[in-house]
Amino acid sequence: MRIDNIRRYIPRNFVLVIDMFFCFCALILAYLLRFNFSIPASERETFIYVFPFVLFFRALSFYFSGFYKNIVRYTEARDVQQIVVVLTLGSLFFAIANLQYYITPFKHFLVPYSIIVIEYLSTTFILIAARLIYKSMYMGAFNPAKTKRNIIIYGADEAGIITKRAVDRDAGTKYEVEAFLDEDPGKWGKRLEGITVYPPDKLKELLANNTVAHLVMSNSEVSFERKNKIIDTCLAYGTKVLNVPPINNWINGELSFKQIKRVRIEDLLERDPIILDKDKINKQIQGRTVLITGAAGSIGSEIVRQIIPFRPKKLILVDQAESALYDLELEVKELATLTYKSYVADICNKERMLHIFEMDKPEIVFHAAAYKHVPVMEENPSEAIWVNVYGSRTLADISVKYGVEKFVMVSTDKAVNPTSVMGASKRIGEMYVQALNKKGGTRFVTTRFGNVLGSNGSVIPRFKLQIDKGGPITITHPEITRYFMTIPEACQLVLEAGTIGEGGEIYVFDMGKSVKIVDLAMRMIQLSGLTLGKDIKIVFTGLRPGEKLFEELLHNNENSLPTHHPQIMVAKVKEYDYDMVAKQIDELIALASKHDEMALVQKMKDIVPEFLSNNSVFEKLDKPILKEKV
Repeated sequence: MRIDNIRRYIPRNFVLVIDMFFCFCALILAYLLRFNFSIPASERETFIYVFPFVLFFRALSFYFSGFYKNIVRYTEARDVQQIVVVLTLGSLFFAIANLQYYITPFKHFLVPYSIIVIEYLSTTFILIAARLIYKSMYMGAFNPAKTKRNIIIYGADEAGIITKRAVDRDAGTKYEVEAFLDEDPGKWGKRLEGITVYPPDKLKELLANNTVAHLVMSNSEVSFERKNKIIDTCLAYGTKVLNVPPINNWINGELSFKQIKRVRIEDLLERDPIILDKDKINKQIQGRTVLITGAAGSIGSEIVRQIIPFRPKKLILVDQAESALYDLELEVKELATLTYKSYVADICNKERMLHIFEMDKPEIVFHAAAYKHVPVMEENPSEAIWVNVYGSRTLADISVKYGVEKFVMVSTDKAVNPTSVMGASKRIGEMYVQALNKKGGTRFVTTRFGNVLGSNGSVIPRFKLQIDKGGPITITHPEITRYFMTIPEACQLVLEAGTIGEGGEIYVFDMGKSVKIVDLAMRMIQLSGLTLGKDIKIVFTGLRPGEKLFEELLHNNENSLPTHHPQIMVAKVKEYDYDMVAKQIDELIALASKHDEMALVQKMKDIVPEFLSNNSVFEKLDKPILKEKV
């Protein structure tokens, strides 16, 4: 038989036979110890009755409890507990049966109670010890000490213990836990399952004195600031950092070492959790019909997920991407049993939008549909106007017509001092809905934020793909920086801002610190276990048309006021007359239909005076005096 088969297949019945042999040995040992290794003739006569009785009921209890089916090399506390319970119940049965024999005409015990106690203790010890010895021998045979690699676990709590047991149980990983780290001073210097617990400050010393393959973050409550510090220290010593997944992602409630994954760059850019006013959001969403445009996109789909727990009366999902919308439908079915309706539709198709509003009468609209890629829209300005301006205006007008209570428009930081067609088109859309807020009963609220991690076409998925292919990683400029926010937290703030908005506000989000893209790329390379310049390189390609070096969240002439939420501010912006804005947009759309790009972009610059093109063919349209000021 091949050694692989020996490792994988040991008949359970064979384990049962071995256990019964151990029981027999324990019974013999009990008699020998009780009578000082000189068993009287009278006891030898009764032994022929005791022997089959004990072994029969031990075998019966083993069979029905099924503990012999447990994989011996993975023996852990629960297996030991099961053995103790089964043996204890069996010995209690023997004691009762012995008493029953005493009240028969024989008037004596079949076996001394001391033998029952000794047999119980001996059997328990032998069965547990045999399993632990086999486990140790197996781990030593197939995980030789010279091939084992060290692991440090961050978190000496229940999750840390489970993580250690997952490492120990998974023999094929060839890892050994070297130390625990924990922030609780009460645990420092103590041992957990034979492993010493150290304070986090000892991490650098442990890495310097030991070759550590991985540090496993089992504690999910570590602050992002501390997590970043830990990861930086580990990367400096060539140690990879792994994350234990949330417990609800464990398979059948058990953690496997294969489920412990590398820390992602997204984990390092996150911030402490956002605290939402769930009561206010619930009051606005619960029992209402909510329509989301761009519902199948990265932002729209997350808004859908965030809304579902607030139990809307009905969800209306609108997107022109058929396949992505179908995938979202399947997900919504799994997440909840609420009523929903999906439409494959273009927001620029006015008749289609009128039909949807007529059929479903939405009360709240989240408008996330937009063209967002700067270089693409720089080459297709008429499409940017058609979707980001005409589509937004169409939805806004229809919302007023059908008495929508609140319209939340998802905008972008690229609308601030726009240097691209895309950013300017979003700013024009903002201007229209803000002006329209004064005309009807619908309250229009705009939200602005920067790049979201993992969204379609964003930099991080692009870098991951380039790293997987072996490089190079392409970056437009060595000094380029961006703000980043995770998709869930961006959508949470959209819901919060949409709730507190009374109409006409433009809310901007606290995006944290701007991140230098070249630093982001370097950290991703390190997290992948590669070396910059040796395994992969970075190539600078130059700024793309319309691209900024630095993103802004507020116009130069704007300021912001705080709200009740520390991560949401309201921008004080110039308000425009509705009739003037509507007239300019009519002229803009007329130009878009003619596809005269220069005339179209010139009109955009007239509407948005701060729109100054960057690295684009449209720079020639900017007035020299304005360019000098930039």
